[in-house]
This record gives sequence, C-alpha cells and structure tokens, in this order.
Amino acid sequence: MKAIYLCLGLLSLLLAVVGVALPLLPTVPFLLLATFFFARSSERLHVWLTSHGTFGPMIQDWHEYGAIRPRAKKAATLSVAAVLCISLLLELSFHIIAIQAITLCAVMIFIWTRPNG
Repeated sequence: MKAIYLCLGLLSLLLAVVGVALPLLPTVPFLLLATFFFARSSERLHVWLTSHGTFGPMIQDWHEYGAIRPRAKKAATLSVAAVLCISLLLELSFHIIAIQAITLCAVMIFIWTRPNG
C-alpha cells in the first residue's frame, strides 16, 4: 500500500507544480493531497514538502487555520478571470460559459471566505 500512496503523492505533487503555471489546475488542493499521501508512504518526502520554502507555509496555513494567503487568493482570482476571458474570446457556447461561470464563482466564494494566512 505504501507504494501506491507514494505514487499518488508524486502524481499529486506533479499536478500541483503544473498548477502553478496553468490557471485551470489548482495548486493547493494537490499539495494537500500530496501531503496526505506522503504522510502514509514516505516520512522523508512528507517532511520535505511540509518544510519546503514555497509550499510548506501554504500547507501549514491550511492545516492549522483553514487559511489561504491573500496573495494566493489574488492569483486564483486572476486565473479565474483569465479562464473566463479566454472562453469568451473563443466564443464558446453559452452553456459552457454558464457552467464555467457558476463553477468558478463557487470556487471564488470558497476561496475568499477562508481566513487569510
């Protein structure tokens, strides 16, 4: 089972790193998943991730306070706005844009109602 958790942790970490550059892929949820999987498979990777200079504070803020840092909130908001703008520029169908808008608004409400880290 440890090998499966390790693979899932590495996959989650990879998706989190890719999510830094891609607005549609969330970073923090994948970091939290990676932390969960590494805690069950590799103490070394778990300690590395939770003490990482960039990712560690985000993980600790979430675990201790359920908080998201204001900078991350702003970046998420810009990413969501960019996705909606791209969809509008591509002239996607109304149904797709409506589904995106509803989903992304729900995500923004969740993010902005969390405490600041």
